[in-house]
Amino acid sequence: MAEPGRGYTRWRLILPVMAVPVLVLGFLTAGFFVWALSEEGDPRAGALSGEGDPRSGALKKVTCAEALAFGGASAPAHAQVGSCTMQQGIDTAYTAVLRMPREDVRGWLRETYPKAPEARSDASCGALCLDVSHEDGLPATAGAHVVQVRVEYVNAETARMRFSAFTM
Repeated sequence: MAEPGRGYTRWRLILPVMAVPVLVLGFLTAGFFVWALSEEGDPRAGALSGEGDPRSGALKKVTCAEALAFGGASAPAHAQVGSCTMQQGIDTAYTAVLRMPREDVRGWLRETYPKAPEARSDASCGALCLDVSHEDGLPATAGAHVVQVRVEYVNAETARMRFSAFTM
C-alpha cells in the first residue's frame, strides 16, 4: 500500500512532453546524416556514380565509322547512316542502324565477312541474320568478340540493317 503522505509527481506529465521533441529532433538528425551520406547529398556524387566515366553504362553517340570498325566493317557504299551508339560498362557494345539498297545487303555481308557462314533467313530474326565471332569468320582487326547483323526489308528497294558489335 502507498504511503499516505505522498501524492503523484509532475514528472509523469513533463517526461512525455519532453520526450516528443527529443525523439523528433533525433529522427531529423538521423535523416540528415543518411541524406548527407547518400549520392543526392554528396557533392562528389557525380564522381562516385560514374558521371563522365566511360564505364558508367550510359549510351553515347559515336560516328558510324567507329561503330562499324569495332566490328571489323566499313560503311556500305550506298548506305544512309542512321544512329550509332556506344555503351561501355563491363563489356563494350556498339550499335549502328543503316538503310541501304536491299539488293546490296548480301554482297556487303559476304565482302565484309568472307569467312563467316552464309547469312540466314528465318522468322526468329527478321528477313536476314548474321552472327559472327572470331571462331567463325570475324576479322582479327575487330575489337568486338561478336557481331550480329539483323536486316529488315522496309520495302521492295530498301533494307534497314541493325549492326551490333560487342565484347563478352
